[in-house]
Amino acid sequence: MRHSSEIDMCSGPLVGNLLRFSLPLMASGILQLLFNAADIIVLGQFASSSAMAAVGATSSLNSLMVNLFLGLSIGCSVVMAHSYGAQDWRRVQDTVHTAILLALFCGAALILLGLPLLPVLLGWMDTPADLMDQSVLYMRIVFLGMPAMMAYDFGAGILRAIGDTRRPLFFLTAAGITNACLNVFFVLVFHMDVAGVALATSISQYLSAGLILRCLARPGTRYQLHPRQLRLHKATLLQILRVGLPAGIQSVVFSVSNVLIQSSINSFGTLAVAGSTAAANIENFVYTAMESVYQAALNFTSQNIGAGKKERVPLILRDCLLLVAVIGAILGGLAVLFGRQLLSIYTSDPQVLPYGIDRIHVVCLTYLLCGLMDVACGVVRGMGAAVTPTVVSLTGACGLRIVWIFTVFGSMHSLFVLYLSYPVTWIVTFTMHMVCFVWFYRRLRRSGAATLHTA
Repeated sequence: MRHSSEIDMCSGPLVGNLLRFSLPLMASGILQLLFNAADIIVLGQFASSSAMAAVGATSSLNSLMVNLFLGLSIGCSVVMAHSYGAQDWRRVQDTVHTAILLALFCGAALILLGLPLLPVLLGWMDTPADLMDQSVLYMRIVFLGMPAMMAYDFGAGILRAIGDTRRPLFFLTAAGITNACLNVFFVLVFHMDVAGVALATSISQYLSAGLILRCLARPGTRYQLHPRQLRLHKATLLQILRVGLPAGIQSVVFSVSNVLIQSSINSFGTLAVAGSTAAANIENFVYTAMESVYQAALNFTSQNIGAGKKERVPLILRDCLLLVAVIGAILGGLAVLFGRQLLSIYTSDPQVLPYGIDRIHVVCLTYLLCGLMDVACGVVRGMGAAVTPTVVSLTGACGLRIVWIFTVFGSMHSLFVLYLSYPVTWIVTFTMHMVCFVWFYRRLRRSGAATLHTA
């Protein structure tokens, strides 16, 4: 029986259903960003610029360490959407129980591997000496919440795959309000600064995880979670790994390039780090809005392939590209237009603002290119191709960005040149993904197949 929150991805008006899927997911992503944004805002306004910079200096490393595991959640979504579209209810159950147990293993692995490595990795990133102790403290507390973060993301991926993006929004609303209140309480009342905002983040993550697991455990659905039936089903796990590992590796290498960029920014000093941190948080809201369309492209494509309706795939690509371009252009333009006012929310230090404005003018103005790139990648991945979109992204967006840092930026050492690496690599990678889409779709039409492959 279909829940009222679920969306029929395989029939009905495509644009309307894409919006019904994307808008709650967009709001969910923005709330999730508020976890970190609330940390930055509270520290910037009520603590110090150095405390804010200490948290900002960890963002790229945090992404580097968790993205491999979060890539597996994409594999879960693709396998779940394909199974749900094909109405293979046994595989739906296997996917749910495999995904949740895998999430808990990933969270535990992050704690065991991450805690002892954090000081070393932050040192490799040339984190300023005056930020090091606070950055290490922040990440150690946040990493204690990794099992909850993984459980939420994998659980939300299951719900997204069946077309339900509303209930994850409700859960994140509760967690986001909790995080914001605890931030103020720990910083203003107990003067905990970095430790306080980290603790608030971990607590709110456990709340969101508990809510989504409780939702999955409710009886009467095809995807009900039975705690006693948690196990790694070999065939399902292999399918998740075939799709998820390449996606995770892609995210990790993306993060490596971002770590190199963060290291380059660190070389300009604490003020540049603080300004870039505030600007990156504003960019993240634009990116998250566009990312919701990527998720729609991925899940709509997967379900329609599973249901044997491959003729809808080019329509999904067309409508998602148009939607993400509009979102990116509007939100990116607003970020540029109101950059100074938005940055002032994060910091009142007048020496920090120019650094943030410089970054916004380059990145946000061209951000729709990133959305186009991601949507094209999502459709190709939703068709079942796992390795090819990863290779394209690694070559275009990551490899070219690293080459840029060591060549162009190396010879013209300025923040503007560093930030210019983003739009250049987005254009190249989008073009490569579109070529791959044409090739895979023609191959799919010729073969007449509607099954997952791993090319």
